[in-house]
Amino acid sequence: MLHFNRCQHLKKVTQKCISSIHVKTDKHAHRFLSRTFALAELRKSWYSTHSLVGDKNIILMGPPGAGKTTVGRIIGQKLGCCVIDVDDDILEKTWNMSVSEKLQDVGNEQFLEEEGKAVLNFSASGSVISLTGSNPMHDASMWHLKKNGIIVYLDVPLIDIIRRLKLMKIDRIVGQNSGTSMKDLLKFRRQYYKKWFDARVVCESGASPEEVADKVLKAIKRYQDVDSETFISTRHVWSKDCEQKVSAKFFSEAVIEGLASDGGLFVPAKEFPKLSCGEWKSLVGATYIERAQILLERCIHPADIPAARLGEMIETAYGENFACSKIAPVRHLSGNQFILELFHGPTGSFKDLSLQLMPHIFAHCIPSSCNYMILVATSGDTGSAVLNGFSHLNKNDKQRIAVVTFFPENGVSDFQKAQIISSQRENGWAVGVESDFDFCQTAIKRIFNDSDYTGFLTVEYGTILSSANSINWGRLLPQVVYHASAYLDLVSQGFISFGSPVDVCVPTGNFGNILAAVYAKMMGIPIRKFICASNQNRVLTDFIKTGHYDLRERKLAQTFSPSIDILKSSNLERHLHLMANKDGQLMTKLFYQLENQHHFQIEKVLVEKLQQDFVADWCSEGECLAAINSTYNTLGYILDPHTAVAKVVADRVQDKTCPVIISSTAHYSKFAPAIMQALKIKEINETSSSQLYLLGSYNALPPLHEALLERTKQQEKVEYQVCAADVNILKSHVEKLIQNQFI
Repeated sequence: MLHFNRCQHLKKVTQKCISSIHVKTDKHAHRFLSRTFALAELRKSWYSTHSLVGDKNIILMGPPGAGKTTVGRIIGQKLGCCVIDVDDDILEKTWNMSVSEKLQDVGNEQFLEEEGKAVLNFSASGSVISLTGSNPMHDASMWHLKKNGIIVYLDVPLIDIIRRLKLMKIDRIVGQNSGTSMKDLLKFRRQYYKKWFDARVVCESGASPEEVADKVLKAIKRYQDVDSETFISTRHVWSKDCEQKVSAKFFSEAVIEGLASDGGLFVPAKEFPKLSCGEWKSLVGATYIERAQILLERCIHPADIPAARLGEMIETAYGENFACSKIAPVRHLSGNQFILELFHGPTGSFKDLSLQLMPHIFAHCIPSSCNYMILVATSGDTGSAVLNGFSHLNKNDKQRIAVVTFFPENGVSDFQKAQIISSQRENGWAVGVESDFDFCQTAIKRIFNDSDYTGFLTVEYGTILSSANSINWGRLLPQVVYHASAYLDLVSQGFISFGSPVDVCVPTGNFGNILAAVYAKMMGIPIRKFICASNQNRVLTDFIKTGHYDLRERKLAQTFSPSIDILKSSNLERHLHLMANKDGQLMTKLFYQLENQHHFQIEKVLVEKLQQDFVADWCSEGECLAAINSTYNTLGYILDPHTAVAKVVADRVQDKTCPVIISSTAHYSKFAPAIMQALKIKEINETSSSQLYLLGSYNALPPLHEALLERTKQQEKVEYQVCAADVNILKSHVEKLIQNQFI
């Protein structure tokens, strides 16, 4: 079978894991075996229902006027197979009358039933089937068709559909009542199309039927080739005997494991998928959710998450949890500067854009019989975002997935600390660590790489460890969407035309946010320069300017922008791996040297390559406060300290020849004392709630974050644990929490 290799690969990996763990008893062995084989069985079930070998049908679905019949005939000619048009070859032959006559005769509701019955009595194999626009509105008939075929959704721009229907002189379709416009009905029908499709083809405006047919065949080929989209470690060493096949992981495995076993980070083995100019243009008028669906479908193989299920996750993540319907709106600040507001999620930071979605992805990917403990290090915002995100899982998932977040006890703002602690739920806990973020992050990596410890947890408690920091690919990937969406919004608002370059400026600590912008460029967004903005902890700025990553004699400073108070930038490894043409041996050397000698230097050719795309600078504490003050006084807009860092750097290094999109990574409500100091407000010693109300009285933009305001009203004191900066003590905490949750 076509998918046999992928199943066999999973079983080999499972067997390898088993042999590396000391199994104490037959009982423990049985429990471990049952859990670790579950993933292979899960994918095996996918193969049995989605394999396209043999006599499967290709089923074209889309609205009236999508070109299904014409495209179907072209595909039939190319493949030499039978072509069936549901309208002409099934319905009209069954009814002995035209479709329009039947609709007029029985009315909308009865028509759908009659149409569904006709399709239920039909069967075919090895054919190309063009559905009617209303077929997807009848569940039973669609399940009947889906059992023996792959459903391809021809996603045609609405304006093209309406134009085609006018040329065809069609002024009424099934389901259209008096007073309902054609445009509104076509929008309404989309919910049925996205429910059924296995693969989506984005049809560019004005694309010929031949071009669409070719895209359909490419989509089917991708759907079949489930072994083509894999992930490797940044420290993987390629060899001529195809050893990479053994160490390659599928998307679901990369998400589950979080960190590669060799200490590296997972990255795609091949290039990022790239959208054409026409495909991007078709997304200009789309919503954030629609953009996310199309972009993430390109990056996640349906063998890992079926497209329709992925769409459900995205709608859940970005539905009612965000205060702004645009999710990540772009606001014109002044001149050529624009603010990308990434703080409208439930916890008020950019982390919500990925951590409202990532838990659903994770829950889908893991075997149903396994328990997972997610370990997270936070510099301030990730902690509350991850606890909030995983608390929204359904009851069954919360019983098998738990989260513990480690934060620097004295290294986050008072508001961030209170927010993290109050975000604890039945499946999530917060632990303060008497050290800084770099220790927390390094400690988690060491725990993952301790095979004796992780093996013990698996055997003794049936629990596997994973991560939800941006070291996890499933956490990083959704961030690509908002960088792409910001550019499309500028096009939609008329500030630029598609193809015009922009710069992006990101306050940067762990390099994940700015790396997501790099990936957006790889997918086709024309970003000219990536501006890396640092605070006093300017290790990344110094590195981009010199190629020397030097932590010697460098101490972490606590600043007004604590979320980027980071010296060890994890995601930088992913970008260096990309620049060095996936040289895993070099990555192993560099980061071993960083761990043991606390510095490394890259070659001049890599420095020059880095500086082609990146510029960097840093902002002092005084400059940060001054930027908050001046921006409010001149524009009536309050920047949070991290965004202020980015604005200072953008003002200094950006040449103003193109727009610059500044990532606003958090709402100022989380940093009220710093904001009040910047605005020279004397009542700094007020409660958090009164501080926010006082800031709200200034009637500035953006308005107060309601969810954050509600949090300040919570009077109940929440307990949490604090531990010393010792990896073994952290391990002990993890084990106790596992015992409490799963045993």
